[in-house]
Amino acid sequence: MKKIISLFLVLAIVPMLLTTGCKKEKVKTDFEILNEYAGVNNLDLSNILDGWVIPGSKLNVDTNDFSIPDYYIMDFRKAADFDIGHIKDAHNVSMGNLLTEAEKAGGKPILCVCYTGQTAARATGLLRMAGYSAKSLKWGMAAWHNDFAGKWNANATDFDSPNWVTTGDPAAVSEFSTPDFSTGKSEGADILKDRVNAAIANSSWTISKIDVLGNPDNYFVNNFWPPDSWSEYGHIKGAYRISDLKLETLKNLDPNETIVTYCYTGQTSSIVTSWLHVMGYDKAKSLLFGANGIVHSKLVIGNTGSAHAKSWKGESSASNLNFGYYDKDGNLHNPG
Repeated sequence: MKKIISLFLVLAIVPMLLTTGCKKEKVKTDFEILNEYAGVNNLDLSNILDGWVIPGSKLNVDTNDFSIPDYYIMDFRKAADFDIGHIKDAHNVSMGNLLTEAEKAGGKPILCVCYTGQTAARATGLLRMAGYSAKSLKWGMAAWHNDFAGKWNANATDFDSPNWVTTGDPAAVSEFSTPDFSTGKSEGADILKDRVNAAIANSSWTISKIDVLGNPDNYFVNNFWPPDSWSEYGHIKGAYRISDLKLETLKNLDPNETIVTYCYTGQTSSIVTSWLHVMGYDKAKSLLFGANGIVHSKLVIGNTGSAHAKSWKGESSASNLNFGYYDKDGNLHNPG
């Protein structure tokens, strides 16, 4: 009888052992590996945004030749515009050559420059995710000299739309699935490298106010500024306000929708969008020129959130510096 009981026990235990032995650990997704790696390596959004932008007034500009000796300068404008005028010793770079050019900096901090500060902000975010020390020139060449102010002068406007409102609370936050992407890599560093390259190749990262305000329901709109600005300057109808965006709160963004981030100038939203692209939110976009393209007059005179300093030609905005620049023949164009 004891032998029979023992046999039954063995027959009962063996399947349990086989089941336990065959049980596999849950395989982490690329997003989960990247998210953990980014957290350990100080690549959360707050780290990427820490001191990312600098106005020309805060740079150590040589008053004799208007050079910036402390930085390796990367200018992302078209070659023809670069030839017309650029900062001394700047290097004309395409976004596709971003990392190749960064290697030439030799460890020197990189200053990213463009027309309005928006592309430069994106480049700065991608460089920082790739491990480089980089900053973006606030307002771009538009602030460096009046000769280049055209794009900001034309786009800092007031725009009337029924979908820009001053009442209503932000949309209620929910939790969504995480991005589903596969790099074929298993290590965080390799996945990050792959994702940075994917973000560099992503040229569809901006969106106009015409599109967004025309039908905001088509987008997952996120207002990226302080709560006191929400009512004073207005906001896009139905927008979220996930200003505390970080690795932990990425779950509050829907990766299957076009996530539109907007700020005061389009510069902060550009660097935020670059970070989102690296983290797998490939459909994310930055609202061009931000609120400066919608309620510019309010921002110029406003105080909430120091908006006047974040408005084109606003007080303390450093948007009208008028430093000297050089053309393709090396001729200096002095302030005028």
